Parts: sequence; structure tokens; C-alpha cells
Amino acid sequence: MQDIQNREDITLLVNEFYKKVIPDRMIGHFFTRVVHFSWESHIPIMINFWESVLFAEPSYKGNPMIKHLDLDALYPLDPLHFDRWLYLWQETVRQNFAGDKANEAIDRAQSIAKIMKAKIAARRGSEG
Repeated sequence: MQDIQNREDITLLVNEFYKKVIPDRMIGHFFTRVVHFSWESHIPIMINFWESVLFAEPSYKGNPMIKHLDLDALYPLDPLHFDRWLYLWQETVRQNFAGDKANEAIDRAQSIAKIMKAKIAARRGSEG
């Protein structure tokens, strides 16, 4: 099995991941009921995001933390939601790739989730 090597690999990874996320019983509702999910607009953004994360390409413009804080305001994000997202991400990476970049994709996702959980918890704490 090959490692993640380029944008085409990231495209495959992101598409396969969202094929799992959308029907998922624990987190799929964020994409089907909480926000309007458009495959055509969201997937290219996620491809750009992961290309920026894994290959330092300046293709992503945005602030994922703000997006998730906004999402949390619409429907509370629980740590278990992040755990499920991470599980599906790791499963998808491992089913399609092996190597340093694949490991980095998993490690970076874990770091991102940890930061998001902490910032969401901190915001909730400051609101109470």
C-alpha cells in the first residue's frame, strides 16, 4: 500500500472519509440536519485544508476553529463526536494508505481535534 503522496491521494482520502461520515449515526446528522452540506462545495475545501496541513501548500483559506465554534453553537459538539470523527478518519487513512504521511494525517487530525475540544470547552466555560 502506498503513502499519501499528492493532491490526488488527498482527494481520494477525503472522498472516502466523507462517504463514511455522511451516513454515520453519531456524526452524520451534523452534515444532514445541522448544516447544509454540499459535496460540491465542502469537499474541495477539505481537500485544500488537508493539502495545506500535509504538504504546506497554501491552497486553504479559512479558519476551521471558527467554523467548529459556529457549529457548536448550532448543535453542541461532544468529545464523543470528535472521537468518532477521529476513528473514521484513522480507519479511512489505514484502509487506503501506509507510510509517514499517512501517520502524519492521523497525528495531525488528533492534534486538531484536541485543540478544538479544548477551545470549545473553554468557550463554554466562559459563557457560564
